Amino acid sequence: MLTILGFAMIATFLVLIMLKKMSPIAALVLIPALFCVFVGKGAKLGDYVIDGVTGLAPTAAMLMFAIVYFGVMIDVGLFDPIVRGILRFCKADPLRIVVGTAVLAAIVSLDGDGSTTFMITVSAMYPLYKRLKMSLVVMTGVAAMANGVMNTLPWGGPTARAATALKVDASDIFVPMIPALGVGLLFVFCLACVLGRRERKRLGVLTLDEVLVEEKETVLVGAGSGKSPARAGGSGPGLPEEPDGGEGFQGLDPNRANLRPRLYWFNGLLTVVLLTSMIMEWLPIPVLFLLGAALALTVNFPHMPDQRARIAAHAENVLNVSGMVFAAAVFTGVLQGTGMVDHMAKWLVDNIPAGMGPHMAFVTGVLSIPLTYFMSNDGFYFGILPVLAEAGHAHGVSSLEIARASIIGQPLHMSSPLVPAVYVLVGMAKVEFGDHTRFVVKWAALTSLVVLGAGMLFGII
Repeated sequence: MLTILGFAMIATFLVLIMLKKMSPIAALVLIPALFCVFVGKGAKLGDYVIDGVTGLAPTAAMLMFAIVYFGVMIDVGLFDPIVRGILRFCKADPLRIVVGTAVLAAIVSLDGDGSTTFMITVSAMYPLYKRLKMSLVVMTGVAAMANGVMNTLPWGGPTARAATALKVDASDIFVPMIPALGVGLLFVFCLACVLGRRERKRLGVLTLDEVLVEEKETVLVGAGSGKSPARAGGSGPGLPEEPDGGEGFQGLDPNRANLRPRLYWFNGLLTVVLLTSMIMEWLPIPVLFLLGAALALTVNFPHMPDQRARIAAHAENVLNVSGMVFAAAVFTGVLQGTGMVDHMAKWLVDNIPAGMGPHMAFVTGVLSIPLTYFMSNDGFYFGILPVLAEAGHAHGVSSLEIARASIIGQPLHMSSPLVPAVYVLVGMAKVEFGDHTRFVVKWAALTSLVVLGAGMLFGII
């Protein structure tokens, strides 16, 4: 019964948000609360929620201060050179813009943190998508898939969890998987080309009249098919509002008051030290971002009114993301507390045909796609993976093969409603979570299958 109710709860949640019948926050809270009552454990709902919130509180704190930190870095101009480089490459061509989104997300993902990847990628690319009226779900989908492939880096989380759960070395998992993951990333770039061509066809032939990227971040775009040229305005700091009140080209005015060119190298060094500390695990990530945000605000904006203004400027993103994380804590708390997730996993493992025993690595790869979407990485790697590994051992399949196969599902996992970083992505891009889910699931699942196929072809899995 718990198995059925668990799948029913997840299905109900996904259907409601994709049909836009409920907001993600409301669905994450009300649906599990209702099913908790159905299970007959309504009296323990409070305990489940507190357990879920306790588990996700450090993540929420990290996201809050990471948003403030990177928001300040964007304000003061740290990432302006990256944006200029992307603009030079992309110009006004939708194909180049989508490919540029994938490349930028993949490069920034080297820091191992999805939230920072999405903040930097959206900050750089959102103005172009908005000005050219391109589909924002293409941006969020491509960024999530590129980050999902790169999330398998040993310091990204899943690989380290698999190594810990099966007591193997993380490098022995990741290094042999590099060719298969490379194929997966190449597939994401190819998919970006296809989606970019689709956008180019939908929008008509766009021509770049003028791009002032050396001294100005102002784009003049003329469109074929009878469309009149439009000047990129915006509502960011130092930019005039668009006549229609739209949310156009934001935050890239080279003359904005928040720029701190004299502190550029300090801010760059601070960011490098912060990311290095995060990778080396010198301090917990929430503590690092808390210290980094405080130092960045103090040095760049020594006057209290300026600090308050910067915090207020990013308060909406902070509130949206942290609210979503705590709402997701209700969902995960009920799933785990009622035992639904354990029964669902056991049902899946028990229904693996006996003849598939010698192919448990392949089975693990296939199962990792839905399981890492419907549950946290911790739940999958520490709860399910050891069971799959034991089943594999009985048929001579090594722990390393099982571990490598277990990271296959990460391209889809990064769009899971249980991943806090995805709310940073959709929140900053002003995209409905349901729209993002409806668009990305099929492409991300296909990306995972491509990685799995490449791993088998190369004899890695």
